[in-house]
Amino acid sequence: MSIAVLLILAIAAFLAGLGGSYLGVGGGVFLIPFMTLALSVNIKVAIATSLIGVIATSSGAASVYVRDHLTNLRLAMFLEVATTLGAIAGALVGLGAPDFYLYLVFGVVVLYAATTMVRVRETAKERAYRGGGKESPFTKRLKLSSVYFDQEDQGVYRYRVERPVTGFGVSAAAGLFSGLLGVGGGFIKVPAMNVLMRVPMKAAVATSNFMIGVTAAASAFLYYSRGLVDPGLAAMVIIGVFSGTYLGARLLEHAKSSNVRFAFALFLVILGTAMLARLFFPGVPL
Repeated sequence: MSIAVLLILAIAAFLAGLGGSYLGVGGGVFLIPFMTLALSVNIKVAIATSLIGVIATSSGAASVYVRDHLTNLRLAMFLEVATTLGAIAGALVGLGAPDFYLYLVFGVVVLYAATTMVRVRETAKERAYRGGGKESPFTKRLKLSSVYFDQEDQGVYRYRVERPVTGFGVSAAAGLFSGLLGVGGGFIKVPAMNVLMRVPMKAAVATSNFMIGVTAAASAFLYYSRGLVDPGLAAMVIIGVFSGTYLGARLLEHAKSSNVRFAFALFLVILGTAMLARLFFPGVPL
């Protein structure tokens, strides 16, 4: 590819890294359609390159979020088990499942998640607790509840993780959709942690960023072993994504939780609508 095309890809990767780290979804959902539609890159090469971008997004954002005590590491490793198992099952099921039903279910689930996030307006302070009430025995045994520092108001909040078993199941579904459709599971993990498991929005985004890198690393190795990773494309994506990721992480830390939730809900609406549109325009890659 020409230098001009590679520079355009680097700029697109910068924006994808910014949005991916800010929302906790990785940049693949932005990069794959751009590379396939705008740059005419083969879809498998685009997916392989995108996975490299997801790893870069996760690595750059996770280092910032872990350092600043936003990431819930115990919760991330607990849910990652379900996501990985779901992704393997999704890849197997996806081989025989009709595309129509996949896109229909995906679109409906994503739009429902968007409306749910819009309805939730609790602040981190309202979700914080000072040790009152009883924790779920499972949450207590695994020590999933945590503490995080919110730079928005300079407050330190302890939150209790609720419904861990249900959250584990939803994370498996996130992995399932990831394996079925070739997209990251952050768009399901973040709403699941925020709405279902009662994790504050910023902590949910930070934890999702940590998780997506682990999942993408295994997938990227498979694509690499089959020679689908283009070194030139991957280099531009890494440079662009890593730069955008740092800015996105900084924006998240100082943003209002309500603004992050609104941006994520808007992203879900666009993504869900695009997936439903695939039912009527199947020839256009997402």
